[in-house]
Amino acid sequence: MNLPDAGSRSSHPSHVRWRVMALLLVVTALTFLDRLNLSIAGKFIQDEFHIGTQSMGWILSAFVLGYALFQVPAGWLGEKYGPRSVVTVAILWWSLFSAATAIAPRLPLRHWFGTAWSFALVRFAIGLGEGAAFPNANKIVASWMGAAHRGVGNSIFLAGIGLGGTTAPMAIAWTMNRWGWRMSFYLCGALGVFIAAAWHFYVTDNPADHPGVNAAELARIQAGSESTAPSSTTSTSISLVRLFSNSSVAGLVLSFTLVGYASYLYYTWFYLYLLQVRHLSVMQGGAWGSTPFLAMMLMTPLGGWVSDASVVRFGRRRGRRFAAWVGLGLASTFLLLGSHVEGNSPAIVLLAMGGGFLGFANTSWWAACIDLAPHHSGPLAGLMNMGGNLGGWISPVLTAYIATRFGWSSALDFAAVTTLLAGVAWFMVDADINLEAQAC
Repeated sequence: MNLPDAGSRSSHPSHVRWRVMALLLVVTALTFLDRLNLSIAGKFIQDEFHIGTQSMGWILSAFVLGYALFQVPAGWLGEKYGPRSVVTVAILWWSLFSAATAIAPRLPLRHWFGTAWSFALVRFAIGLGEGAAFPNANKIVASWMGAAHRGVGNSIFLAGIGLGGTTAPMAIAWTMNRWGWRMSFYLCGALGVFIAAAWHFYVTDNPADHPGVNAAELARIQAGSESTAPSSTTSTSISLVRLFSNSSVAGLVLSFTLVGYASYLYYTWFYLYLLQVRHLSVMQGGAWGSTPFLAMMLMTPLGGWVSDASVVRFGRRRGRRFAAWVGLGLASTFLLLGSHVEGNSPAIVLLAMGGGFLGFANTSWWAACIDLAPHHSGPLAGLMNMGGNLGGWISPVLTAYIATRFGWSSALDFAAVTTLLAGVAWFMVDADINLEAQAC
């Protein structure tokens, strides 16, 4: 372990941890820029290659399947090789395939599987790469933020969902109008290379190994933590069998699976909904399509603060539940209201508020992963996020089916119901439990 040098032993803590959190936010924003770009370019691709709504649903869900399947392996890779290296390789991987989306119709895959499946397989590869981001981001938060700031630390990188979602519709729509839809994918790929370099050269797996961290900041990070390093017993105690057999983990995964369905409605169909159902122009859709993500960017840090404050007031079990219930209850209410309002502006604002309160609730899941397994939050977060993204994998396809068969109001109502059920599943979650301590 590299201790800070004598000159850095100031009574005032350095601020490296906040810069690391800011880089996490940028990485998360990139994941959502690359996740949403196909949704925004979807209308152009559908028109050019005559791809129907149902087929587009499968293309959109291909990303989510790859993303979900790689969550747990990515968490364990982070445990073995460190989140710094794993995230660096992952960014380069998904950026390469994001750029390759532009040439998907010309790849040999088209001759073997058809145009739609060529797009789907490239998106599946992007999902595999992005699958490493969130479990390893959660592990970075566990290492770099003190026990009292787990909600706030997670809310910072989760706010990147809102940042990426806010900038993506406008930036991608402007790029497509100026240079065509293919250029938007090339630019996304190039941006990823720069962000990967910044991440690799600045971040360390452990705060004590960073030359910019002084003794005061290191003490603040370690204050209140269960221990500064996992014991030998802890390091072998967490297995997938233990994770699956714990009722709190089961509740965490179940609830995140249900809320993942509603979240992916915003990630996949929302922009196309504005164009096809609300009949907005491409640029209007770009502007209004960013509103749920702007709400997420604003509400997610508030949710992190409320989650941590609620833990102080009510304890971890009731505090995490309370913050999640507030967010999920309001998200479901706004989804229901927005789905039945005829005017475009009020409907979109209500639906955007639904997305914002999903972000508000989101931090409590990720903070609970660290509560339950402080030194092995990466694999646990991967398991939870795998569930959330399996729900997300179903979302584009089932949303398209319900919307086609019963109308878009019914599709949005169904998402509101899954959000309420996610709140019910939180009754199973007890964030007071420490899985590692139980094994000792």
